[in-house]
Amino acid sequence: MTTAPTPIADEAAAVMAGQVGQLPDEIRAAFTDEQAELDAVGVPADVAAPGSPMPDAALLDAHGQPTTLTQARDGRPAVVVFYRGAWCPFCNAALRTYDRELTGALGERDVALIAVSPQKPDGSLTMQESNALSYPVLSDPGNRIGTALGIVTRPSDGARHAQAALGLDLREVNADGTHDVVMPTVAVVDAAGVLRWLDVHPNYTTRTEPGEILTAVATHLP
Repeated sequence: MTTAPTPIADEAAAVMAGQVGQLPDEIRAAFTDEQAELDAVGVPADVAAPGSPMPDAALLDAHGQPTTLTQARDGRPAVVVFYRGAWCPFCNAALRTYDRELTGALGERDVALIAVSPQKPDGSLTMQESNALSYPVLSDPGNRIGTALGIVTRPSDGARHAQAALGLDLREVNADGTHDVVMPTVAVVDAAGVLRWLDVHPNYTTRTEPGEILTAVATHLP
């Protein structure tokens, strides 16, 4: 009997439940407050519109070698996943799920799956190896693609203090030495490099489910 896949939303809920008792109350409160603020603000009004060219930039692969999104696509349509970094447990859960639930179906359609974050290449390598990911994990130093898409943000002051208390300084893990991150986002790009679908999640505890991605691919790619 085949076991139904666990939704990313359920995995995220398990992550948050696991933080109870593990993190001090004031740290959890800082993150909870930030999540409420992100929900209140919502998706930025200036995010890229489907039908526009997919932005590209000089990227680095997990071994620090130069590449671009166009090179990674290699003439194929693609699902491009933007995530915050290997330090984010919600990102780890999502990228593992995408490997498990998407790579086969996308491969049958010759659609590439690519993940992009602002972290240094060694963080990309950690993400790829620790989660046994079979698809490319790239670094976008300076969030150039994220900026062009309109999905760049940064943690609140309270969240940054909470991260520091946990030993995390984004200026050390990000390739450009800033606190800037991307909102978790999934983009569907056609073979000509045109953005066909974009799903932005300001609240990083939520993610695009695999079924939503497969529906978008079936709907928006020939």
